[in-house]
Amino acid sequence: MNYLNPGAEDLLGLSARHGLGRPLQALVPQLRDLHDLIQRAAAEGHSFGQLLSVATSRQSPAANDLAVRVSPCRTGDGKLIIELFDTTQWRQIDREHALISQHDASRRMIRQLAHEIRNPLGGLRGAAQLLERELPTPALREYTRIIIGEADRLTSLTDSLLGPIRRPQRQLLNLHEILERVIVLIASEQRDAVRLVRDYDPSLPPLSADPDQLIQSLLNVARNAMQAAGPDGHIVFRTRVLGNFAIGQIRHKLVASIEIEDDGPGIPAEIADSIFYPLVTGRPDGTGLGLPISQDLVSRHGGLIEFQSRPGKTVFMIRLPIHSEVADKP
Repeated sequence: MNYLNPGAEDLLGLSARHGLGRPLQALVPQLRDLHDLIQRAAAEGHSFGQLLSVATSRQSPAANDLAVRVSPCRTGDGKLIIELFDTTQWRQIDREHALISQHDASRRMIRQLAHEIRNPLGGLRGAAQLLERELPTPALREYTRIIIGEADRLTSLTDSLLGPIRRPQRQLLNLHEILERVIVLIASEQRDAVRLVRDYDPSLPPLSADPDQLIQSLLNVARNAMQAAGPDGHIVFRTRVLGNFAIGQIRHKLVASIEIEDDGPGIPAEIADSIFYPLVTGRPDGTGLGLPISQDLVSRHGGLIEFQSRPGKTVFMIRLPIHSEVADKP
């Protein structure tokens, strides 16, 4: 290796002085797969590329996805230029766009389902009320009360599917106070010895948001974490401030990051790509409504919910732009 620019040094966790005169494949063993590519580029005089997964010591031993291109140098002296592109950011942007598109499709599905269910429910309840007046005994009227009760429950369910229609009623609030309210609610529901761990960033500034909608969104995610953690597990509530961070196609100066992490079995692979669609759930007793509603509420604030999951560690990341002014978003 004759030269390593600063970007490559940072990407590979190497210094140019350390690598000078040594084969790149010896410095980064995962790049041994480039041998055939280098030979081909040298022999044919054309550029060739491929994708590789490379673990570096830059931050952690986790693998980074790299796009690699090998090109002959224009000087014609047989030297080659190896270009490395970290595709992690590209993949992140693609994932965010997919989540946003998924949310738009999810919202349309939710409203269509709700309207299809609501109309017959009104007729069902009305017919049960009329029938109740004609029945001669309380024992028989008990059955109509069950029908009316179930119709009311399903009506409430369709209201959940529709989600809140009103715009966020924003006010400046302390995000940690909101999280504490969520933790109190979760703690009152827990039956097992699940540990609730706080990892707060004290530098987090006030956030302009609707407290009720934000609590409901975080509560839905936290309840899922509680159910996934199981007995003797733990849930971590983590906050951080992200600077110059993009949500979708919009880059924000400051973004609040709320992470809710559990040590459960993880999200089943077969539903990972559709977890934010309504009625998709990995639990037999789940409704599949909590996460779509949470995503909808967060999107009304210009934010996005993402997740990473593997057995033993699932993290839902709620990203919200930090604005100093109080303003409504339709």
